[in-house]
Amino acid sequence: MQLINKTILCPFCGQPTSVTIDASGGDQDDVEDCSNCCNPIHVQTHIDELRHKVQVFVDAEDEQYY
Repeated sequence: MQLINKTILCPFCGQPTSVTIDASGGDQDDVEDCSNCCNPIHVQTHIDELRHKVQVFVDAEDEQYY
């Protein structure tokens, strides 16, 4: 298990929030609650094995794309 700690900004209140990512599990799609405002944060993780990088995408759980 390869755990990575990342600090992200809450899309609702802008406060930094720490998340732990398991990089050994492949791509992930999770929801974390902000420790400040308690709103749900949608966290998508992409593991780029070719470049040995982890990409983290953050948005609001209720965001809509058109």
